[in-house]
Amino acid sequence: MEHLRIPLWQEGSVIEKFPTLNKNEKTEVTIIGAGLTGLTAAYLLATNGVNVVVVDRDRIGNGTSGHTTAKITAQHGMVYNEFISHFGMEQASMYFLSQMDAMDKIEEIIQKHEIKCQFEKQDAYLFTNNEQNQRKLEAEFESYRKLNIDGEGLLEIPVNFPIKYALKMRNQAQFHPMQYMKALVDVIIEHGGKIYENTSVYDIDSNDHRVVRAVNQQTIVCDQVIIATHFPFFEGEAFYSARMYPSRSYVTGFTSNSKYPGGMYLSVDQPARSLRTVQHNNQEIWLLGGENHKTGQYNENNTPYDNLKELAQTKFDVKERMYEWSAQDYTTLDKLPYIGRLNKNREEIFVATGYRKWGMTNSMVAANVITDMILQKDNPYIDLYRPTRFHADPDLKKFITMNTNVAKEYIMGKIGTKNDEIDQLKQNSAMKMKHHGQTIGLFKDSQNKIHAVDTTCTHLGCEVNWNDTEKSWDCPCHGSRFQYDGAVIEGPAIEPLNKIDFSN
Repeated sequence: MEHLRIPLWQEGSVIEKFPTLNKNEKTEVTIIGAGLTGLTAAYLLATNGVNVVVVDRDRIGNGTSGHTTAKITAQHGMVYNEFISHFGMEQASMYFLSQMDAMDKIEEIIQKHEIKCQFEKQDAYLFTNNEQNQRKLEAEFESYRKLNIDGEGLLEIPVNFPIKYALKMRNQAQFHPMQYMKALVDVIIEHGGKIYENTSVYDIDSNDHRVVRAVNQQTIVCDQVIIATHFPFFEGEAFYSARMYPSRSYVTGFTSNSKYPGGMYLSVDQPARSLRTVQHNNQEIWLLGGENHKTGQYNENNTPYDNLKELAQTKFDVKERMYEWSAQDYTTLDKLPYIGRLNKNREEIFVATGYRKWGMTNSMVAANVITDMILQKDNPYIDLYRPTRFHADPDLKKFITMNTNVAKEYIMGKIGTKNDEIDQLKQNSAMKMKHHGQTIGLFKDSQNKIHAVDTTCTHLGCEVNWNDTEKSWDCPCHGSRFQYDGAVIEGPAIEPLNKIDFSN
């Protein structure tokens, strides 16, 4: 079988298609983004009698929610010792409790609607083969004890990774995200909610009501708006572009001649490695992930997939490679997601972003917090995730480091171009060059046709770089991604790269 460059979650028609918005709508709450956050918020609001309209620029779950490894866990890397140090015991504990509450709520929904989504409890493991990281993991275990987290320090794990130390968090979970989202969609529609796909939104006006404006000139008049678009396309002077950075990670799926021993695994060394299994088409598929890098800044000779393939063949007795896919997520200044009101001037607009690759629980945290705010209910986690927060440490240090990197990429992109001859460019490859004083990107397709674009990102003007693994132009500053011909793959950019009339 030739491996597929799609997530196995999306194989087949898991969720029905919905129409493009082709008329003006009026509702109470508009939700922009039909991933796990948007659909969960729509589910919670609709089942509480609120009229909702959900719109997505693509298909339901076609963003990060459909490209996940789908671990439902409160073990988010080595964070608890850091959170205790930066924010204190109370807030570190609140973070853990919010994640565990989210896991419980997901399980409650699954049981209530009898959702067949392969939900199962699994222990989660962090591991290292590095002495310095061993000391950090041991300190993390001490933080587990302080926070009453059900964990255990180990000197071995049941999978073929070399380790010096591991940390187990018991009774976490995993599931099939698209099957779960399908059930949410069914309930939303049953309660009168409306969903529109292939509908891009570019602005939110604020008069007596909120007016959500779509690219096709249709509008949605509403009272409140939830932006669940992964990165907020509408920032409203909240400067999310300066307070988060994007990164990509990769997954390969394969069958093995060995039996999987159970558990969900994540290394804390670099490059990071992630491992879990799923039953799919009557086969046990191993999902090996990792190769994280900042978006637009991958320079290795081997592709991330090649590196994962080599590791899998070396460690896990691969029988057949079957799937490859990648995902993108954003990390905030202090590693806590931004969840709540956009800013003090636009309190009718809510945002959820910056999950740092832990979107399964954080999507539920976000949906629950925002729903309670809309319904004017108390929620203990509102202050913890408030988007307008700012901590002098670590926010200030991270702000300087991150935006120094953005400035560097902006400048490098403007001057760091190639001048290779066009006839040396291979098929399905790309290059940059100067053309009449302008930096342009050239892609040669399988028919030797050249596609030329202006390599200036249409979000905030940074220079995109070519990602040869995924055949896309990626922005290293804020994570926008474009097809070889300039069409938007994912935001925050709304407009495509400008096409250039190029001739040799």
